[in-house]
Amino acid sequence: MRKQRLLILQHTLFLLLLTPMLLLSACADECETTVTYTVQEPVYMLREDLRNAVKVSPARVLQEPGKIYVKDTYLFINEINKGIHIVDNSKPETPHIINFIDIPGNIDMAVKDNILYADSYIDLVALDISNPQDVKLVKRVENIFPVNNMIVNDTAQVFVSEYTERTVTEAIGADCDGNITSPMPFFDSAGNYSSPETPGGRGDAGSPGKGGSMARFTISGDQLYTVSLTDMQLFDISNPANPQKGEKIALGWGIETIFPYNDKLFIGSTNGMHIYDNTNPASPVHLSTYEHVNSCDPVVVDGDLAWVTLRSGNACAGFTNQLDVIDISNARNPLLVKSYPMQNPHGLGIDRSTLFLCEGSFGLKVFDLKDHLKLDENMLAHYAEHDAFDVIPHGRYLLLIGQDGLYQYDYSNLDKIKLLGKIPVYHP
Repeated sequence: MRKQRLLILQHTLFLLLLTPMLLLSACADECETTVTYTVQEPVYMLREDLRNAVKVSPARVLQEPGKIYVKDTYLFINEINKGIHIVDNSKPETPHIINFIDIPGNIDMAVKDNILYADSYIDLVALDISNPQDVKLVKRVENIFPVNNMIVNDTAQVFVSEYTERTVTEAIGADCDGNITSPMPFFDSAGNYSSPETPGGRGDAGSPGKGGSMARFTISGDQLYTVSLTDMQLFDISNPANPQKGEKIALGWGIETIFPYNDKLFIGSTNGMHIYDNTNPASPVHLSTYEHVNSCDPVVVDGDLAWVTLRSGNACAGFTNQLDVIDISNARNPLLVKSYPMQNPHGLGIDRSTLFLCEGSFGLKVFDLKDHLKLDENMLAHYAEHDAFDVIPHGRYLLLIGQDGLYQYDYSNLDKIKLLGKIPVYHP
């Protein structure tokens, strides 16, 4: 959606800049002008290639880490749109990457028993990781996810896997009365660039692990929940190696994250937090929506309070940077308790009355939550030297992922939080 909005904006600016050039004083000769603009060009992928691409590769360095997940002594780190690193974390001081699972189009993941679930563009894949050195694909649920916010035709042999940015400079012919005499570039109804020379789209172990607050995948009981921009898709995983497509629930627009807590699901979106009763895990029921200004919105819950970060950014269409504390003691009527200004909050996690808050390029902040009305007076630490995207409190260890890598802290003593080890990012 962000790319589509950008394209529409670029097209509008292009027309505004072009119009004065075409409205020159009348003359008999033909005029010509040169224009430069940016386009997002589709990259096509064959379904057959996608479905033959999952494989185990030797360990590789982190380059563009995304989501993180922890299960027992293993960490799983997403390499955006490329796959998943499996990390042996039995010694947090010296974590080491075991191998890499190539999964094109992967962003999210979750684990139950010894089965890893991951998105692969339009498909859900289930992988047996009982032997991390010999990961096996055991099930693929096809044509289940939208790609680039669009549903892919079930019979199409190709689909648009991504868009690449390209700068175009070309001459546009026009007479001096403003009448265009040569073909102009144009955008289709979806906001995708095309031109007379470029064809348009061609055919369209009993217990789960733990994800971060930015997750779009989560597990509760025998259900895997995944959220797209508009919907929540359920999968029955009572037989973990054989996930079955379940109910699909329309959520509205701008859905970003999902967080389970007791018998509830808390779903973050760009304009609010949705609360669902999960008493019947196979059929969640909407209870309420807490609305806020347009902004990115991950959620975590502890007791009767939900903690929601709102941040500005191109993908969020907002300008708010704050932390909201919401009373959810009555899940049908959530109420704002207090808001705290922040710099650019991303993911967050809570453990033992301690809040770990990611501030993007502004680092990691740690707060004492014993008095939620005085959070701003109780910051325990600020690690400004690390980029911080999301966190997972896990036992006495804190997992932190950001643009510069994975960091692990021992927070058993909050007065002396200790950095244990890291896996840095390497750029070619």
